[in-house]
Amino acid sequence: MSAILKVQDITAAYGSSQVLFGVTFEIKRGDIATLLGRNGMGKSTTIRSILGLNRIGSGSITFNGQRIDAMATDRIARAGVAIVPEGRQIFPNLTVEENLVAFSANRSKAAEPWTLARIYELFPRLRERSRNMGKQLSGGEQQMLAIGRALMTNPHLLILDEATEGLAPLIREEIWHCLERLRSVGQTTLVIDKYVERLTRFADQHTIIERGKVVWSGDSPTLRAAPDVWHRYVGV
Repeated sequence: MSAILKVQDITAAYGSSQVLFGVTFEIKRGDIATLLGRNGMGKSTTIRSILGLNRIGSGSITFNGQRIDAMATDRIARAGVAIVPEGRQIFPNLTVEENLVAFSANRSKAAEPWTLARIYELFPRLRERSRNMGKQLSGGEQQMLAIGRALMTNPHLLILDEATEGLAPLIREEIWHCLERLRSVGQTTLVIDKYVERLTRFADQHTIIERGKVVWSGDSPTLRAAPDVWHRYVGV
């Protein structure tokens, strides 16, 4: 299957401090991929570079066959990249339904696009809370809403940054079941998280970053068979 995203040998810096040193990976269409590593190792800078929030120094980022590393962030979003940001960042004074429909679009031109009904099917709790304000939701409900809001843009690529951070174990499990469902319907997804053992149950491909460099990449069976690798670089 063809790659929808190709990150090729990118470097990035903040002022005189270089953060990324030749990061390379790709995501195949329809796959769930992960970007792993401890805090401060370059994951966020990599995501910011994909989204156009941080200009790369060298290398290239190609999405759907088009170079995007010099594009403005809004153009990248319109091209079909959506993010569920760390901290969720939902609109606290809009209802659940207003949050979901505010930026709805069918950028992927999917035959079965994500609609309000499909989001409520994926997250029945959001249907129950549809008239509640965002600020009235629990942390887990806010994360469901953030994922639903991103899906309502019908992205070609969905990025989840620290998707289960700070959530109770049962809610984390619900989010992971959601990701398994997304995989089953062919939604290409990039997940930044730390629960390697759980991620290897459904993700297709993994990239581990250490100090701004890719130190390991491979599929789930290979990573499951090498717990020393993920204990060393992720430490969970």
